[in-house]
Amino acid sequence: MKMKDGCLPCVVNQVIKVADITDAKEREKLYRHAFAYLSTMDFEKTIPENMGEIFDMLKKHIGNEDPYKEIRRFYNELLLGVSGQFEERINRAEDQFMQAMKYAVLGNIIDFGPMHDITMDDVMSLFDASDGLEFKISQAAGLREDISKASSLLYLGDNCGEICLDKLFIKYIKKQNPEIKIYFGVRGKPVLNDSIEEDAYFVGMDEYARIISNGDSSVGTVLERTSGEFNRIFGEADVILAKGQANYECLSEYREKKIYFLLMAKCRAIAEDIGVEEKALICMSNMSAG
Repeated sequence: MKMKDGCLPCVVNQVIKVADITDAKEREKLYRHAFAYLSTMDFEKTIPENMGEIFDMLKKHIGNEDPYKEIRRFYNELLLGVSGQFEERINRAEDQFMQAMKYAVLGNIIDFGPMHDITMDDVMSLFDASDGLEFKISQAAGLREDISKASSLLYLGDNCGEICLDKLFIKYIKKQNPEIKIYFGVRGKPVLNDSIEEDAYFVGMDEYARIISNGDSSVGTVLERTSGEFNRIFGEADVILAKGQANYECLSEYREKKIYFLLMAKCRAIAEDIGVEEKALICMSNMSAG
């Protein structure tokens, strides 16, 4: 999915958010650098690739290689604290696989703003209000069947916090196929609030999956920029499950092998590309993507 003009406000807002989080000095100079980049930005690239390049520029300006470090840790700790309650809910569900998958998607609705003002009660309330939601597009039956026959699965992670719910879903994937080898892909360098190796190990993802860095700083999975080892695992995996909007943006046009996308369509550009309304829950393969 290529960059769209509707993505531009999000890029600018992210620059301002980083400036706020880090209490950046010389903000006018920072904004001029950002706008200069925007004036030459390649609209043939995906928004995750462009956003990764802008974020690298921001890190150099503010002299901080990981502006979201504290925020990532906060939300990882917060979601770890309620993971047991989510697992209890999943165990009570008639279809535990589907419930775990839904919670993995819903984890992305939490607002990762600069203020640590979300409590455990707030998190549970968000999920209470969302339990009635159903997937607008669901190819879960195909995903489940492919998992049951697979020897290996590559799960491409997304953001901090929700990574705890990814871990729960992976636990139920292992119940579906105890022999499957699972890799959990993370970003190669700090970029926004995306999960990196540090986050995956912190939440205990290595209990169920081998954690693999993609070697890149894009907000998503840009295969042309990822490491040789990551590309080998990507090519050899029997099942690929790509979580979140950024991975959809990067891989929706990829057709060399089947990829299942698991996401909430949180913005108009993504919703229109898929053909659903905003906030729709999606489980679909790239063979169905636009």
